[in-house]
Amino acid sequence: MDSDTQDRINLLSTAEYVSALDTLCGNIKNSLYVFDKDFINCGFNSASRFELLKNFLLSNPKNQLLLLAHDTRPLAQYCPRLIILLQKFSHNMFIYQTPKNLQHLTEPFAVADQSQYARRFHFDGSRGILALNDGAGASLLKSRFMEMWAVSRPNTSTATFSL
Repeated sequence: MDSDTQDRINLLSTAEYVSALDTLCGNIKNSLYVFDKDFINCGFNSASRFELLKNFLLSNPKNQLLLLAHDTRPLAQYCPRLIILLQKFSHNMFIYQTPKNLQHLTEPFAVADQSQYARRFHFDGSRGILALNDGAGASLLKSRFMEMWAVSRPNTSTATFSL
């Protein structure tokens, strides 16, 4: 990781992006919004991430974990720990799939609370940014996420797990 300022870190590899997501997951207090192509290879099946998210969801029933993917089908095969969380916390964790008209969006990102985010410039690229104190940037990404969320729906491959 290459630090520009104390609160903004350039991410130069996929491993650094995964580490940035771990940082966000370890810092969240109220909400985490994550958009990814399919959640494969971004650490959502690791035991440490599972524990971080489980503790976050257990800490307050009002905490929210919203995950948005272009393709939710691989989650059952590649992220069983995420599915376990969905089963246990279906009241405050949701996984939605984007509609076809949003499939052209290619910049994954995560927003924690009101001032932290991590984003990559493209699904297939490794470069990105981790911002730990950027309320304006986090607000823009959260707004983008909520616009996408509003037109997305639960996918049957993940919705059935939360029953």
